[in-house]
Amino acid sequence: MDVHDEAAIRLAALDQRYTPGRRAIVGALAASERPLTVPEILAGTERGALPQSSAYRNLAVLVDASVVHRLAGNDEFARYELTEDLAGHHHHLLCADCGTVADVSASPRLERALAEAARLAAEESGFEVTGHRIDLLGRCADCK
Repeated sequence: MDVHDEAAIRLAALDQRYTPGRRAIVGALAASERPLTVPEILAGTERGALPQSSAYRNLAVLVDASVVHRLAGNDEFARYELTEDLAGHHHHLLCADCGTVADVSASPRLERALAEAARLAAEESGFEVTGHRIDLLGRCADCK
């Protein structure tokens, strides 16, 4: 199913409309290869299509509808991306210097090791693990 169709369905389940502004945000995030800040989202939309104050309100609704995920970085800026079930499973590389966040896919070998670690943690704690996210900290190529 198309990401826009799925976003409309999820919003409708909350009695919310899939407005042109929300469509522009989802389109900008779908076109990106990494999580974006609000200014980056606005730059990825048609000029003047969405005021910054509306972007924040619309992002909050999209987060509530499980269309968008808010990601805290290593700087003062939140970043946003499509939820994992829409964008695919991945992890993040966070630059400790400039705050850039990049998506990275994990190898099947690493995913198996993480599943085993999650199984052991659940067994020892009685916690039900339903997923995982890994953020690797370091310095990006520009900051090295």
